[in-house]
Amino acid sequence: MATNTRKGSTVPFWRDERYLQAIAQVIVVGGIAALGWWLIRNLLTGLESLGTPLNFRFLGQTAQFDIGESMISYTRNSPYVRAILVGLLNTIKVSSVGILFATLFGVIIGVARLSSNWLVNRLAAAYVELLRNIPLLVFLIFLSSTVFHKLPLVAEAASIGKWAFLTNRGIYVTWVHKAAGWSTYQWVLLAGLLISVVMSVLLIRQGRRTGRMPLWFLWALLSFIGVAVVGWFIIPATPLVPDIPTLQGRNFQGGISLTPEFMAIFSGLVIYTAAFIAEVVRAGIQAVSKGQREAAAALGLSNFMTLRLVVFPQAMRVIIPPLTSQYLNLTKNSSLAIAVGYPDLFAVGGTIVNQSGRAVEIILITMGVYLSFSLLTSLFMNWYNRHTQLVER
Repeated sequence: MATNTRKGSTVPFWRDERYLQAIAQVIVVGGIAALGWWLIRNLLTGLESLGTPLNFRFLGQTAQFDIGESMISYTRNSPYVRAILVGLLNTIKVSSVGILFATLFGVIIGVARLSSNWLVNRLAAAYVELLRNIPLLVFLIFLSSTVFHKLPLVAEAASIGKWAFLTNRGIYVTWVHKAAGWSTYQWVLLAGLLISVVMSVLLIRQGRRTGRMPLWFLWALLSFIGVAVVGWFIIPATPLVPDIPTLQGRNFQGGISLTPEFMAIFSGLVIYTAAFIAEVVRAGIQAVSKGQREAAAALGLSNFMTLRLVVFPQAMRVIIPPLTSQYLNLTKNSSLAIAVGYPDLFAVGGTIVNQSGRAVEIILITMGVYLSFSLLTSLFMNWYNRHTQLVER
């Protein structure tokens, strides 16, 4: 019997779904590229018509403005590029320290949310609900105007022993500075660091082999501290001497000073972000099956050992992805430092825009920096996340 179809016949490409999908994707990508090219061309044309073509040569010009807080040497005669570097380092400082303390505080609050103690549970819940429903900008201004700038005057400074002083000009804390034995002692610290790294590797391998991961970080830290303490008494000369703040004239001298602006943005980011991290931790812990806790209790593990050895290792697989988002939010929220007068990258960039008129270039630099921070944070957290996932056969 004759048929209308011949053996080996193919569908025309204009009716083949594979070709149609590829053509559609090419059209979409081409449209996006054309739109982007038009926007960029329009921007460049507009800047040229204003007599300010896009370039970054202005970064070598003299800044001619002061920055109240700097981790490197800076004067008003420094170029714009050094001012940007000052703001960049200030952003890195508040973000990195903020992430560390927000994580510690958030874990404590998250565990407290699941406490069987009614008072602890309710206080943690009130903290989370209160902070999560207040705009961060409002909270930062509240801390700056009603807490840190309302501390006692320098002449009436509130002291914590003889080691710290609280004033409206900042918090002055005892620090240390190098002495004659520092050149020898730094080799002791290097040896302690190497020993702690070796111990960490050995303990992690032991945990993988036995299936029971020890507190390798704690032991590594203790080994480093032990070497540092022993080296302190062995070397003949004192490596470090305390630098205690003392009132001289109208201000304190010595030690290390934490400005009200830094304390406002730092404490605001930590307290605010910790509330969100607490909910992430609580959700991760509750995602672990109840049977896992019952099995741990049947084996005679204490509540702390159950949390450390059974619950948390499994909860981390749920905690890490949303925790990454909170780290990114904290880094980006640090740009609100301009509201409390802390000279971060965004605040310094705004000053440069006002003086040079190079808004596009500064905004591009600022966006590129925050994008780099976010990508690096995501890269590290994704790497860590892959190492906490279950390995399937």
